[in-house]
Amino acid sequence: MNTWKQKLLTNWHLMRVMRLGLGIMMVIMGIQSKDWTIGLFSVFFFYQAITDTGCCGSSGCSTPVVRKEKSSYQDATPIEFEEIK
Repeated sequence: MNTWKQKLLTNWHLMRVMRLGLGIMMVIMGIQSKDWTIGLFSVFFFYQAITDTGCCGSSGCSTPVVRKEKSSYQDATPIEFEEIK
């Protein structure tokens, strides 16, 4: 339970606030127009705001960090080239 509380109360940034605002606005629009499809979309935006996820999931659109290890070709002797005319 502690992790949900931490996730909900910390790390609020602009996109997370915008998703929450969009969710609230869409709930109000859905109630006023009596349209349940807008309500379903608002649930989607609420879920994104509460769990701090985007359309791709948590950091799903970012590229993975590749750690380069020292390769064996760096330890090899340098190759000498000869120019042919």
